[in-house]
Amino acid sequence: MKNKIVFITIATLLVACGAPDKKAELEKLKKKKSELETQIDSLQAELDRQDTTKKKLMEVTTLALTPQIFKTYIEVQGRIDADENVALSSEMPGTITKINVKVGDEVSKGQVLAETDARATQQQLADLQTNLDLATQVYQKQKNLWDQKIGTELQYLQAKTNKESLENKMATMQEQVRMSKIISPINGTVDAVNIKIGQVVAPGLNAISVINFSNMKVKADVAESYTARVKNGNEVLILFPDMHDSLVAKVHYASRAISPMTRTFGVEVLLDNKKEYHPNMVAKLRINDFQSAAPEIVVPVKYIQRGTKESYVYVVENGKVVKRSIKTNREYNGMVEVESGLKEGEQLIVQGYDLVNEGDAVEVKK
Repeated sequence: MKNKIVFITIATLLVACGAPDKKAELEKLKKKKSELETQIDSLQAELDRQDTTKKKLMEVTTLALTPQIFKTYIEVQGRIDADENVALSSEMPGTITKINVKVGDEVSKGQVLAETDARATQQQLADLQTNLDLATQVYQKQKNLWDQKIGTELQYLQAKTNKESLENKMATMQEQVRMSKIISPINGTVDAVNIKIGQVVAPGLNAISVINFSNMKVKADVAESYTARVKNGNEVLILFPDMHDSLVAKVHYASRAISPMTRTFGVEVLLDNKKEYHPNMVAKLRINDFQSAAPEIVVPVKYIQRGTKESYVYVVENGKVVKRSIKTNREYNGMVEVESGLKEGEQLIVQGYDLVNEGDAVEVKK
């Protein structure tokens, strides 16, 4: 239309002018064309402003609702522990004369790790052995005579008593020799050696630490209000902040006893042996205390609006905003399960939801 008007005007001017200077006429026509185009653009803009049918629709962004399993978690702090983590000390006062292991050594149950000076005890043991050998020979002779009805019963009983008394003393001295040694009660790894040759040790002094790293676990204390929700077998997400690592496991044991001091109960989660865990390291546990039986509609809490008597959201149907009254239940981590009011596939308005009203025509952003 615009070009047609320009061409008609140019043709009219050409007919009206018969001047031989075509270049001058062409310049006049170009100038006239520019003026006409400016007038046409101005008129078109004014008409567009007056045309309400071309008003731009509000743009919104939507989220297609898809049913999903809804889970909630309890977050507590725990620590890594080992079932077999022992701090060994000498059972008798003495001076360290021998250390048989170093840090990092693998040891077995019953292995002697260190020894204290037991020379006096061993000397006494040697003397007792000599006396016991003599007492045993005397006893055997008296027994043989008594079996032949020779001698008196008193002589036989005295020989027997003397022999048994020396055997008991021998057992006592052997136990003292054993107590002079530091012996590992478990299979494991030497984690610390806190003694030196010539050092005087006493019962209760931590001399050598041995840990069995093959059966590590995480322990945590949970508030008694969760006793009905935390059970054996619950899923647990364990976070190790210092290792920048995590794993998913199961609750191995949830204690039934409540601590009267802290009003908490203990929870244990077994760890695998795939990684190097460190006893007493901090761990954060997220224990799954609820899981929906079937997939259901779950929406972010921030898109729900609260009225005086109801909670509602806005959805888009056929380009129009529709208000949906909903009933909600549990809420966790910014998400809430919707019991009624929404169904699968509906388009929930998530951007612009606070700027629209029911019935508004909107355009969904792609």
